[in-house]
Parts: sequence; C-alpha cells; structure tokens
Amino acid sequence: MELILLFFIFTLAGFLGFELIAKVPSQLHTPLMSGSNAISGITIVGAIIAAGADDGSWVTTVLGTSAVTLAMINVVGGYLVTDRMLGMFKKKETTPVKKEGGAS
Repeated sequence: MELILLFFIFTLAGFLGFELIAKVPSQLHTPLMSGSNAISGITIVGAIIAAGADDGSWVTTVLGTSAVTLAMINVVGGYLVTDRMLGMFKKKETTPVKKEGGAS
C-alpha cells in the first residue's frame, strides 16, 4: 500500500476511536476496558509478526518493536485500571467498635 493511504487510514482510525470513546457513558467504561484489553492482545500478536518480518528493512523492525511496546503498555495499564475500578465495588470490612468501661 502507498504510504499516504496508510497514513490516512491511521488518522481516520484515531479520530473515529476518539469519537467513539468520548460518547461512552461512565457506567460502561469497565466492560469496554476489558473488551479493549482482549483486542490489544490480538494487536500484540500482529505487532510481534510485524517486528519479526524479514523484508530487509530496519524500519519494519523498529516500527514493529515500538508497536509491541505500546500494545503491552496498553494491556498492562488497562488491566490495572480495570482492577482498580472493580475494587471500588467491593465491600469494605468494618471492624466492630469495642465499648470499654462500665456503668459509673
């Protein structure tokens, strides 16, 4: 593919992704984050394939390696945020308060 076409697809995907995420209500962010983590896992596989492609160009290796790095950051950060958000819904244990002293 031509470089300008690839850049156009990348730019269009960026704008589309931003618009879609901006319209998601806050109640759906946790399930959406879990789904995007699964998609990022697929992205990691594609990035590893791109990084390992032996076409004689160092640009492919550099871009593939940076894609693997960024996708891994996305997955790890997504799981950390999801875990933290789910932790907000857990019941907190309360310790019973002991009453000391007797009748005066």
